Amino acid sequence: MLFSSQSRINRAFKQAVILPFDDTSKFIIFSDCHRGDNSFADEFSNNKNIYNHALKYYYKNNFTYCELGDGDELWENRKFDTIFRAHENIYQLLKRFHLEHRLHMIWGNHDMVYSDPVYVKKHLNAYFDRKLNRDMPLFPFIRYHEAIRLRHTTSAQELFLVHGHQAEFMNYVGWRFHRFLVRILWRPLQVIGIADPTSPAKNYKETIKVERRFKRWIMANTNQFTMIGHTHRPRFPEVGEPALFNAGSCVHPRSITGMEIENGAITLIKWQIATTDDGVLQIVRIPLEGPQKLNEFK
Repeated sequence: MLFSSQSRINRAFKQAVILPFDDTSKFIIFSDCHRGDNSFADEFSNNKNIYNHALKYYYKNNFTYCELGDGDELWENRKFDTIFRAHENIYQLLKRFHLEHRLHMIWGNHDMVYSDPVYVKKHLNAYFDRKLNRDMPLFPFIRYHEAIRLRHTTSAQELFLVHGHQAEFMNYVGWRFHRFLVRILWRPLQVIGIADPTSPAKNYKETIKVERRFKRWIMANTNQFTMIGHTHRPRFPEVGEPALFNAGSCVHPRSITGMEIENGAITLIKWQIATTDDGVLQIVRIPLEGPQKLNEFK
């Protein structure tokens, strides 16, 4: 059954947790943060200040945070604790979202260990505070999902959110083998600038394959609104095209991208560092596409 990309996507859709929303709901959707250990191989570290600023903006403005997988880089890094120590300020902010029931997490291929609730409970429920010399709550009772379906309470329109590696056999079924290659081979090479050619984020042909397989599934399911990450390539279709969206990633050079849902509309946004006329550096939010009403993608 899992040998077909269409069957894997179907299964993720059928087993997705359903979350109700309406036109007053506000969501920020990021994907592929790949939070690492703050070493030279940690691609997230270049954008961590941008991401932190954006996260504070969305927290203050009452957005619900959704992450479409590969949030934590657990192929290159063996332990979450290493990542937590490198970016503790980020996790403390995400914790505030979680405690207010505004945090929804999806697992991808690079953090597929989170598909195991036992692993999640062991590593994410609490952390050891070295100052207080005791365990402190981090994400108590958090659940990771393979997919989420946002269902509009009035129109019943559903937005299918999933990481996207379901379209690839080796990144879904054979992820442990790929993880082995990344840890042993590609991580040391990444430090000197050589990218993993098997990753759709680094290989254009693989990106096209992923998108083509999702488009085929979307059209076979009455143009089901679908949002993925995985390829790191932002995508915002025109009305009338297959409704395949991509939130992009938080490891673009000097910028991050994501999707905002607000007032019943969707917007592709970018956060980046810009310079004012008097030479002051600031972090700015730039809409790239939209806002477009969700009900036009039916």
